[in-house]
Amino acid sequence: MTPDHREPDSRFTARALRIAMIGTRGVPATFGGFETVVEEIGRRLVDRGHAVTVYCRAPSGPVPPGTVYLGMRLVHLPALRPKAPASLSNTAVSVAHATTGARPDAAFVFGYTNAPFLPLLRRRGIPTTVHLSGGEWERDRRVRPRGRYSRWAEQATVRSADALIADSQNVADYYSREFAASTELIGYGTRLLHDPPATRLEDLGLRPHGFHLAVARFGPDNHLDAILDGYRRSSTRLPLVVVGSPPGSGAQARRLATLAEDPRVRLVSGAWDQEQLDQLYAHAVSYLHGHSVGGTDPWLLRAMGARTAAIAWDVPVNREMLGAYGAYFQDPHALAALIEDAELNPHHTQEVSEALQRRAAALYNWGHVTDGYEDLAQRLVSGHSTQGASPGRSAHPRHRVPRGHPVEPGSVVEREQPT
Repeated sequence: MTPDHREPDSRFTARALRIAMIGTRGVPATFGGFETVVEEIGRRLVDRGHAVTVYCRAPSGPVPPGTVYLGMRLVHLPALRPKAPASLSNTAVSVAHATTGARPDAAFVFGYTNAPFLPLLRRRGIPTTVHLSGGEWERDRRVRPRGRYSRWAEQATVRSADALIADSQNVADYYSREFAASTELIGYGTRLLHDPPATRLEDLGLRPHGFHLAVARFGPDNHLDAILDGYRRSSTRLPLVVVGSPPGSGAQARRLATLAEDPRVRLVSGAWDQEQLDQLYAHAVSYLHGHSVGGTDPWLLRAMGARTAAIAWDVPVNREMLGAYGAYFQDPHALAALIEDAELNPHHTQEVSEALQRRAAALYNWGHVTDGYEDLAQRLVSGHSTQGASPGRSAHPRHRVPRGHPVEPGSVVEREQPT
């Protein structure tokens, strides 16, 4: 059965808005994450009659003035180096640009680490929504100065933004529990792949349905060490293709290098050719997903849209996304058994793959996501705001789920959603 991925008809609203999108690397999206959100939503808002300006980090080469991409006006502005100051400095100049001259009717800011610049937008009378990046503080907590800043920025954002977007129920529950803050639950979307070619697999010496796949940056919250360890323990005959940036130095890098010595493991560093990546997702027997922090994950969504069975680290957000159709692990032994099962039971694996794609079509549709953004922008322009409603971080948050803790069977997150 072919999933129905038709989007709702574009609907021109009573008022066309000028909308600014700030805080990302910009578009075209070449990696994923927030950049994909901006591109997919921005172009659809343009189709609905709105004027969308996307603030981008200036590339190394010259940028033609008045650049337009998929109907969106692109404003390229500089950023400092290294990485963390680069993001903040680019947001600073972007906000300065947005608050001078013809101001936008509404602004969407991506990531709560941009908190210092929210008052500037609001002072200029620009209603501002922050799309919360679940897991930013989780990732930064290991670096003390960055962790302290991130905790401060999170609270400042919750208290000063006009609205907050959570891309998963898991993230929405966290902000309700931690800050007594209300959020707009607006998820992500994904593309559905139907019978894509396999021509680019030859470049890697692979054949369709002849490998397992993992796509992730090399970091502790992505559990690549557990994935590699579990794969090595399995008796699988098919290779594991790992796509990601190469690891740095240190104990973790040495451990990953040791685990990757298995001749069945193939490390593909920095292979971000989107056509090739689509083919890797669509023709893998299974996708191994170790991400444990954050909200709705675009890499896991990509596997769902590509009709590929997913084996995921057992945390609430992954169960929220995959529901009853996912397979879950929290140690290498469990993963080894799941990989073997995916190979030994191809008919069941195929059934799960098809069910996941149907789930993606029903729950992760970019047209419906755009509806949420458009409706929120209209409400903000009409005066809606939750600014100041949150009392701040709770000193005694209740029912906190520890990082990496599995969801209890029958919990709200675990229950299947209708497809």
